[in-house]
Amino acid sequence: MRTEHGRRWLYGTGWLISAGVTLVAFRMWHLHLREVEQRAEEAERTRDEVARRKAMEERLRIARELHDSLTHSISVIRVQAGVAAHLARKRGEEVPSALLAIKEASADAARELRATLSVLRNGDADGGTAGSGLGQLADLVTRAQAAGLTVTVTVTGTERCLPPDVDQAAYRIVQEALTNVSRHAGAACTSVRLGYGQETLTVQIENDAPDAAAGSADPADDAEGGPEPSPARGLGLIGMRERVAALGGRLHAGPREQGGFRVRAELPAKAPA
Repeated sequence: MRTEHGRRWLYGTGWLISAGVTLVAFRMWHLHLREVEQRAEEAERTRDEVARRKAMEERLRIARELHDSLTHSISVIRVQAGVAAHLARKRGEEVPSALLAIKEASADAARELRATLSVLRNGDADGGTAGSGLGQLADLVTRAQAAGLTVTVTVTGTERCLPPDVDQAAYRIVQEALTNVSRHAGAACTSVRLGYGQETLTVQIENDAPDAAAGSADPADDAEGGPEPSPARGLGLIGMRERVAALGGRLHAGPREQGGFRVRAELPAKAPA
């Protein structure tokens, strides 16, 4: 009996020790797993911090490059245009409208550049609108008219506040289209139409230049004096398409049947309930 009792006690003790060892092993495994997860989370946080730091450093580098390469030149253009206008008035002469357009355009470019540099330096991930939107459309059209363009603006629907990215995209599309008309079809009459719908904002710019490609190419494409690029290859149109695509909208750019060129963008801009 004693032998049987001792054997049972030994078995019981063995099972108890085995259960304890298993429990301790499980606990150690659980602690190890938590440590591994914490290390992985820490490594991911470190990677994110490194990525954010590198992105900030790149934004600062771009901001410095833009400041050094553009701000000074734009300031010089603005000052020289102002001096020329002042001298013309001093001599009792009429200030050329093109000179005033240069002065206003350089001031606007300096403003937008400062706003862009501020966004880059602040590292605003959402970006904002860098200070440009349809609120500046009237000034843009005035400058284009002062430069010799014939531009009309028509607005249909009820005007309303738009999402910042849509507001800026619409302004940039009109700006780029007018720039191209000025560059390649300055004598053409150009119309700008804004249509405020319930779900979309329609932006349409068209000119009546006899050459279907006139006003469609981007100025940067022929900067080296090469042949005029086709409409589809213009960097300005590529930029338009990228802006519209990023917003989930649609863009059509091409020659009109009756002559001239048309740019039409449909941007999602649902009216608030």
